[in-house]
Amino acid sequence: MEMTEAEVRGRWLRSFRRAERSDLRLVCFPHAGGNANVFQPWAGLLDGATDLLAVCYPGRQDRLLEPCVDQMDVLAERISDVLVPYLDRPIAFFGHSMGASVAYEVTLVLESRYGFTPSVLFVSGHGAPHVSRVELDPDLADDEYLLSRIGALGEVDPVLLRSPKLRELIMPPLRGDLRMLYRYLPREPAKVKAPIVGYLGVEDPTCTTSTVGAWEELTTGGFEVATFPGDHFYLVPEQEQVVAAVTARLG
Repeated sequence: MEMTEAEVRGRWLRSFRRAERSDLRLVCFPHAGGNANVFQPWAGLLDGATDLLAVCYPGRQDRLLEPCVDQMDVLAERISDVLVPYLDRPIAFFGHSMGASVAYEVTLVLESRYGFTPSVLFVSGHGAPHVSRVELDPDLADDEYLLSRIGALGEVDPVLLRSPKLRELIMPPLRGDLRMLYRYLPREPAKVKAPIVGYLGVEDPTCTTSTVGAWEELTTGGFEVATFPGDHFYLVPEQEQVVAAVTARLG
């Protein structure tokens, strides 16, 4: 039986916080191989007037049996279509790592197709797409190598990397996401109207203030950058500080 529009939205968007009188919606985009639940703890830290939603990509959580989307334009269009009913009030995007590029591409679609500009586009732990890329084709690397690269990024539980059962769950979406990033080569990307705020951990091995700073070239709405203690997954131990910074910027 075909799903209703509400059921489709429920598969793509997880609602972790619904304010009684919401002034703004914050939509979060997870990292490669990640899932929406990474943002669930933010619900108790956000301002009372802010709704919190997170994107659930296919191939994980209760969408485990769905094939991953490994084309950025297709993924951005599907998410944009799902967001249309939410454009009745201001929206801000927060994308971490791969999620930064996905949020940027969704912003482009919403601005060009629907004339809707997000209040703020937060890009975290990821250099601008025209200066960053995945150098290795994930289809040419074995599981051990890919997991060792992920483990080197920082806040990753070693148990996840050693458990065969957990690997079976982790590897398909991780490979699908890395394949999408490997193919994503916007060497002359368009500018968004939304202001961009770049965040990164000072010990992140994947990006620098320079590569994150290159996001300034992709907006006509203004740019800011801020650093936090920590590595690629700085937003886990620095969660309270990150949410406080996001809330202050939204205010």
